[in-house]
Amino acid sequence: MIRRFAFKLHRYLGLAVGLVIVIIGITGSLLVFEAEINHFLLQLQFGQIVPQQQEVSILSVIENVKAAYSDPSLALSYLELPQEPDAPIQVELQSPNKPTLEVIVNPYTGKILGDRLSEYAMMSVIYNLHYSLLAGDTGVAIAGIAALLLFMLSITGIFLWSGWRKPIAGFKIKWKAHIKRTNFDLHKVAGIITSVFLALTAFTGFCWNFYTYAEPVIYAVTFSPTPVEPQSKLISGRAPIALAGILQRADAALPGAVTTYISFPTTPKAVFMVGKKFPEEKEVWRSRVYLDRYTGEVLHVRNSRSLSTGDEVMDAFTPLHYGTFGGLPTRIFYIFVGLAPTILFVTGFVMWRYRYRPKLLSCDRARHVNLKS
Repeated sequence: MIRRFAFKLHRYLGLAVGLVIVIIGITGSLLVFEAEINHFLLQLQFGQIVPQQQEVSILSVIENVKAAYSDPSLALSYLELPQEPDAPIQVELQSPNKPTLEVIVNPYTGKILGDRLSEYAMMSVIYNLHYSLLAGDTGVAIAGIAALLLFMLSITGIFLWSGWRKPIAGFKIKWKAHIKRTNFDLHKVAGIITSVFLALTAFTGFCWNFYTYAEPVIYAVTFSPTPVEPQSKLISGRAPIALAGILQRADAALPGAVTTYISFPTTPKAVFMVGKKFPEEKEVWRSRVYLDRYTGEVLHVRNSRSLSTGDEVMDAFTPLHYGTFGGLPTRIFYIFVGLAPTILFVTGFVMWRYRYRPKLLSCDRARHVNLKS
């Protein structure tokens, strides 16, 4: 009874959301190597950067960008420092009701190499297709629901796997058998190999797309304090503090960590957010300092060396979703994980057609007879 229900649920969920999951899966395979692909595309468009001994200061980069882009409607919103010797500095400028402009800067000379509209860059389009199906908030919700259904498909697929009694047979594909059997074996083997990882990517993706609902639940079940978004105290007539002071305070807040990015305040109550990275860290986003834009006061420090359980769980989502937890081997494997929904959807559809083809043919014959009579 339970197996029959699981089988029907698995079948119809796959048919219902299969195409959406295929799109999310294929784009996800590309995003596993997003940094490398984006690096290659930047070199292709703006030229190769030759590493040198000394990099220019962040302040001089900001001055160069402001001088070159003096339009008062453009506001600094983000600066990302390179993590590779031959990578550029990327500075983002925002303008009301216009796409974000991304300025590419040589980190050794400070020379502006060019600019591009960030949301139309190839990897940005792929990311938005993966995250929101290029359909805004509605697409975010649809992709999130699809991720939840993929999680259910993965669990029911594991439950239905025919190899629980005979594991060796469960991993065997009979290539010389009838196409119907070979198709079933492909579905069975591809599914069981990737099901756990599909479940992980689906669960983390669902939580990200419904972050406002998932975050408090995760912090509650881990008995961790829910992070409060820091805000600057609005001081009438007071100009924002100079960036040099912000960087000094951020360095003092997390000594021994290097700056990886800066998020600039673009609204009156917004704050400076300075990303930091300790020597032992692989990621550039786990540690950061939040500072008041007017006074430079340190409002909150997120130190990766002393995170709460909730923070650790949330941070674990990224390596689990992108397959970076095992280095290059798991990243390569995750390409196959991303392509697996395409294989499973096609083989699942063929299985459904084989199962219901006699019924469909008999219905067609009956309809044909009725028309003749």
